Amino acid sequence: MANIQIGKLEFQKVSEQPVEIVERKGVGHPDTICDALAEELSIALSEMYREECGAIMHHNVDKALLIGGIAEPQFKGGKIISPIEVYLTGRAINEINGKRLPVEELAIETAHKWLKDNIPNLDITNHIVIYPKLKPGSKDLVELFERFQLKGEIPLANDTSFGTGYAPFDDTENIVYTLERKLNDKEFKKEHPYVGEDIKIMGVRNGNNIRITIAMAFVDKYVENLDDYLEKKNKILNIAYEIANSLTDREVNIFLNTADEPENNSVYITVTGTSAEAGDDGQVGRGNRVNGLITPYRPMSLEAAAGKNPVSHIGKIYNTAAMDMAERIVNEVEEVEEAYVYLVSQIGKPITEPQVCDVKLRTNKDIKGIEDIVKKIAQEEIDKLPQTWQKFLKRHFRLY
Repeated sequence: MANIQIGKLEFQKVSEQPVEIVERKGVGHPDTICDALAEELSIALSEMYREECGAIMHHNVDKALLIGGIAEPQFKGGKIISPIEVYLTGRAINEINGKRLPVEELAIETAHKWLKDNIPNLDITNHIVIYPKLKPGSKDLVELFERFQLKGEIPLANDTSFGTGYAPFDDTENIVYTLERKLNDKEFKKEHPYVGEDIKIMGVRNGNNIRITIAMAFVDKYVENLDDYLEKKNKILNIAYEIANSLTDREVNIFLNTADEPENNSVYITVTGTSAEAGDDGQVGRGNRVNGLITPYRPMSLEAAAGKNPVSHIGKIYNTAAMDMAERIVNEVEEVEEAYVYLVSQIGKPITEPQVCDVKLRTNKDIKGIEDIVKKIAQEEIDKLPQTWQKFLKRHFRLY
């Protein structure tokens, strides 16, 4: 049995505190692009290793860097002067029994596919250059990985680290998350092609007022002139209000592209739909946490989950496990209003044996009355950890 501790959340709910801050970086944000390319590469490597070796081999490709390009956007369509550069770096086994594995070719292929599917106004031939820089891992970490993986045993933690999770989302979190997902929905884009993928949303709640600031990269070729931009901007603002007001009874104020200066013909238009085209850089781990949000008023790990191996890298699997555990507890134990979960590993020990699994609950009931069922759920989620890699390969978790 794991070392599972159950306690009460004694502090005031975040949603009832005077101030709350929540952020989400949309799919076209430079940081999110880096997370996505790193995670998609990890999935592709895992699938290749399974085919070639019968098991996922050691890799950590979580060090992507995006260097923004130079662009000249203009109404009806501008141009890219200098392309975006992306460096996909990290560690990946590139040879098995003398056979070379095409890890760098796979990195380019995977990046191009994701970009074509998700940033459709970005020309992968002329607007971006991918530089894969992947080398084998250190001997000790590779041996630690192979010690269990090739024998079919329970994975050993690759690091002494921790993961955190909580549930459920409150109103501000729901608004920030849902707004970006709906504005970046592919069906929505068919009706509103001028909406670029780089959508960053910041929510600030003061008391009962939720103030939402949206930075949205419009695609210039779908905007005729300044008046057309302002008309389309107002249309999106109305849609955003409709979405947000359906998610809360609190007062909501929404602001879109507040740096615009229409009187100087200065507005947020882009050629590609992402600010990466013109000097905005990106890096893995600077964006959303594994639950899709950046929440400074909640427990967060600074680990960059995207790109880490899905078998034994604690920075990836413990964060998602903590999130799943918290959600199950809230959904299945009626007396629990809110749950926070903290998991800590020890390098070289089985991932099913955390140093501690600390579960904090918000409930009006006596902890003793629900302790057994909460511990049962926690233990079940810990027991599932050796199979968690399957969820990553199926994209069950959205890490970007």
